[in-house]
Amino acid sequence: MKEVDYIIVGFGLAGMAYAEVCEQSQKTFVVIDKEVENASRVAAGLYNPVILKRYSLPYKALEQFDKALVFYKKMEEKLGVTILSDLPVRKVFYNIEDQNNWFTASDAIGLNRFVNSTIVKNTTNVVRAPFDFGEVAETGKLDVVKLQGSFKKYLENKNAFAKASFNHSDIQFKNNHVIYQAYKAKHIVFAEGFGMKSNPFFAKLPLVGNKGEYIIIKSPLLKLDAAIKSSFFIIPLGDNLYKVGATYNWTDKDWFFTSIARKELEDKLSELVTVPFEVVGQIAGVRPTTGDRRPLVGIHPKYDQLCILNGLGTRGVMAAPMFANCLFNLIENKEPLLKEIDILRFPKKLS
Repeated sequence: MKEVDYIIVGFGLAGMAYAEVCEQSQKTFVVIDKEVENASRVAAGLYNPVILKRYSLPYKALEQFDKALVFYKKMEEKLGVTILSDLPVRKVFYNIEDQNNWFTASDAIGLNRFVNSTIVKNTTNVVRAPFDFGEVAETGKLDVVKLQGSFKKYLENKNAFAKASFNHSDIQFKNNHVIYQAYKAKHIVFAEGFGMKSNPFFAKLPLVGNKGEYIIIKSPLLKLDAAIKSSFFIIPLGDNLYKVGATYNWTDKDWFFTSIARKELEDKLSELVTVPFEVVGQIAGVRPTTGDRRPLVGIHPKYDQLCILNGLGTRGVMAAPMFANCLFNLIENKEPLLKEIDILRFPKKLS
């Protein structure tokens, strides 16, 4: 039987972040992941600290943002791969009021770091932007798929990764540890994303989840050097390919892409761009979102060997490193969590 400090269930952004935090602190672990239905694998990968719909910052945005960049740069050095790339994000203005709201945001504390007051002129006209663009500073793209693939190989070489479905009924509780199949561990950290709904210990927590779909297009004439934000994103992938989306579906919770979503995105894109494009792919995933837009972090009140890191929503790239550290410090150093993220804010859901 292999003894480890942690069993980490799930290898999306949350699971990867927790595995890396364990590595940095010289804790032993094994990651168990079935390598299907993982929202991180279809994520856009953008790191953008500004909510462009409302010109505001998400919860703990500055702290999340700064910690995330340091975290991923260390991952690049460790794995010997390039996973971060600078990519401007430009918001389409549709009227003067939109421009004025942008200028107001550029003077606000916190936002002024990222919201450039200089308007970016629409010089190419491949995008219909009659009032030009506002540009967000310090934005970029994380290659989530490359990170997962490289980190998985690294962990496999250390015998710290197992491709398998996790069977919750196989957990045996002991006084200060658990036995799970061939492993003895002090703690299990569940980072299952929307798969948490099948976890009998945490299933009642209010993880809402919403389905998002992207289309992949090819357009040699589009020639964008920035991500464009309208009511959706156009994200350059290279080789004349772009990721376009995403949709938001609060009803369906499956992982199948649909013709309805494809048409919605094609119609919106046709209204925004002036050049032809061809749809060459489509992907779907279920985002692990919560009603209060706060993550689900903590230790189960009855089974203190069981922990959770979930609910990172649409900003998992930024959020995962910070909240992984929060959970680790709770478990290892007894540092209290912020009440806003602690699962104990839902006591009736954990009985």
